This record gives sequence, structure tokens and C-alpha cells, in this order.
Amino acid sequence: MQPSDHPDTPQAVGDAQDLPFPVVREVALLASFGWLAKAAQDIRACPGASLFYGACFAFMGLVLATVFRHAYHLTSALVCGFLLLGPFLSLGLYDLSRQRESGTTPVLAHSLTAGSQNAGAIGVFAVILIIIFLVWARASLVVFALFYTTSMPSVEHFLEQVMQLQNAEFLMAYAVVGFIFASLVFGASVVAIPLMLDRRQDAVTSILASLISLGRNPGPLLLWAVLIAGFAVIGFLTFFLGLIVLMPLVGHATWHAYRALIEPIQRPTGVPGAL
Repeated sequence: MQPSDHPDTPQAVGDAQDLPFPVVREVALLASFGWLAKAAQDIRACPGASLFYGACFAFMGLVLATVFRHAYHLTSALVCGFLLLGPFLSLGLYDLSRQRESGTTPVLAHSLTAGSQNAGAIGVFAVILIIIFLVWARASLVVFALFYTTSMPSVEHFLEQVMQLQNAEFLMAYAVVGFIFASLVFGASVVAIPLMLDRRQDAVTSILASLISLGRNPGPLLLWAVLIAGFAVIGFLTFFLGLIVLMPLVGHATWHAYRALIEPIQRPTGVPGAL
């Protein structure tokens, strides 16, 4: 698939610098379930490629949990932080949905280099996510130091204490701090990377479009955030194996969320194939 195959790409509407600011649409409260349904169709259409990305998420989680199995305060910080990088790491999943949407057979090799045509903007956004990740990792350790009242547990004991609501003050503090960082990432990335991939928008415009999308659709996107958080919890409780399917589901659904939230660029009248 060539980038010009899709009407929203810059080649179809002019130089990237001339792109209009994305027009944000309002969506129904339960729209996220429709995005998930379309995501399931994407997985069925390209199961090997989709599950490859899911397996990468699960593998990284398992590696972190294994390496730091006796220091779960580090594992939880790194694993949760790894998920904060999810919007960037799901770039290939967005491209698989984009390929399928264009009518071509999704190809894994193409998705692995999907961001190369707008590497500058995507790179800037990746740096922002990495900075948030590093700050989160530090904040996570501070919360452990201030609120965790027993010795550092193993993975099994930590999950056992969470399920039994032991160290309630710690759990509350960790949840509040995690919510703040997750909200920052979610608000900035709702449609940011799909925009940079599809239209080659710059990073600042894409982040602003994401924030506006959240502002115009607080209910639907809050529900979407809750669903994503729920999938992440299921992934943790299944020792990351659930991420093999759940992360591709979220990644593909994010592409469909972008399509629902952002108005397509209209080609000028008289241009062949005008929308």
C-alpha cells in the first residue's frame, strides 16, 4: 500500500504544512463498543500480525516480572510505565487497521516501518511519552517508600495483598498517582499517533486534537479509558498472557476511535475522487 492510497494522506490534500487543523466530531456514549467490534474484525482479518504485537507486549511484561521478581516495587513501576508507552508501541497495529481499511491485505512488514514517513513528529511524541515514563517510574518508587508498610513482596505476594486490600493507604496513593499519569498520556494520545501516521500532522497539532477530542467527548472517552484500564488489569491478573489478545484489541480500536472522532479531510471540488 502506498501512502497516497488513502484520501486523508497529505499527498491527497497538499503539503503537510498546509493541512487544516483536525475537525473533531462528537460520538455516542457507547461508541467504544463499536470500536472494539471493528477491532475484533481487524484481528480476525490479520491474526498473525495482530497477535505478534500482543505477544511482544506480553513477553516484555513477563521479562520485567521475571527479572525484578524480588523487587516488585520496580516491576510495577516498569510494567505500568511500559503501558504508558502503549500508544507509541501500538503504531504497527494502527497501520494494520489502516491497510485493511484501504482495501489491501494487511502486511506485518509494512507495519513495522509505518512511522518512518513522519518520523520527526512521531519521534517528538515518543520523547514526550518517555519523559512521562521516567517521571512516573520515580513517582512510583516515592509512593512505595512513603506508603508501603511491609517489606517488598514477591510478585505472588504483592498480588495477594492487592486482592486482600492490604496496605489500603498505599493502594489508594498508588492509584491516584497512576491515574494522574495515565490521564496525561490518555488525554494527549487519544488520536495523536493515528493523526501523525495517517495525515503526517505535527506532534503539537496532534496532541491538541486529542485534548479537544477529550473535551468534546468526556463521557464516551472516559468510558473508553475505563475499558482500557480494565483490559490492563486483566492482563496483569493473567500474568500478562491476556495482553496477547487485549493489547491488539485496544490498538485496533484506537484506530477506529480516531476515524470516529476526526472528520476526514475533504478534497477540493473538481479533484478526481473528491469526497
